[in-house]
Amino acid sequence: MSPSSAFLFSSLLVLSLIYSHGNALSSNYYENSCPQVEDIVTQVITEATKKDKTVPAALLRMHFHDCFIRGCDASVLLNSKGKNIAEKDGPPNVSLHAFYVIDNAKKAVEAVCPGIVSCADILAFAARDAVVVSGGPSWDVPKGRKDGRTSKASETRQLPAPTFNISQLQQSFSQRGLSLEDLVALSGGHTLGFSHCSSFSNRIHNFDATNDVDPTLHPSLASTLKGICPLKNRAKNAGTAMDTSSTTFDNSYYKLILQNKSLFSSDQALLSIPKTKTLVSDFASSKETFFKAFAKSMIKMSSINGGQEVRKDCRVVN
Repeated sequence: MSPSSAFLFSSLLVLSLIYSHGNALSSNYYENSCPQVEDIVTQVITEATKKDKTVPAALLRMHFHDCFIRGCDASVLLNSKGKNIAEKDGPPNVSLHAFYVIDNAKKAVEAVCPGIVSCADILAFAARDAVVVSGGPSWDVPKGRKDGRTSKASETRQLPAPTFNISQLQQSFSQRGLSLEDLVALSGGHTLGFSHCSSFSNRIHNFDATNDVDPTLHPSLASTLKGICPLKNRAKNAGTAMDTSSTTFDNSYYKLILQNKSLFSSDQALLSIPKTKTLVSDFASSKETFFKAFAKSMIKMSSINGGQEVRKDCRVVN
């Protein structure tokens, strides 16, 4: 077996274990043990957002990056220790931030219900609240996740990359039990936040043998992005907003895709097959349709779980 196929096999084995032995989640899991947990988390997220408008996008992305590695087990929150480099220090995750918000939420919950609520559940609540506080839909988060004890930076290569084409995206999502509709709906999370140049530089410099710039990228946007991200870019945090209303959760992301003004190759890829192109059009023309699909797909994604304990401190195993 080649190293790459061995890696894929081990990845699929991990995922099959998550699905077959995952903890059963329920909407009333904390009804008796910690009924006020969601209100506590909501208050922390609301306060943090008032002070820093980048918090919602950060929390939504953090939850997504957690769920795609070993399921939604808060392994993304663990600190590196000794020779073990944790997920948060893996290349796709070094730009994750706002971990302190989850720490604050955990502290507030522990003060009322010690040792009961997992960090994984707090992160799932926080992602939902991040969407709501930005003007997006709400949903009933399934509860009862456990926190994982393993976190490896090497596994972050399993995350779908912004350079992926449609077949790579489809494979990544289907390995986690997620459909093409889930793929298009969850991509709508790109309506929030900021992207560094590294995530889209492939489209504006040396795109292929015949084109310097991706020919599917709108010329005016390409020109703007080249100005922000020159080939020999030295500015550490250079980049641009994900869409024209980057602190508001809306469907403008899909409208931009249809205008060839999306940032990532993986966004543009949604137009490359009829099924996903139709979904992009549906979500662009109806915010309500998008909101409904997004909430449904978030419930599905956040139900991938496989942890073992309830951590006292979200950054370290018990």
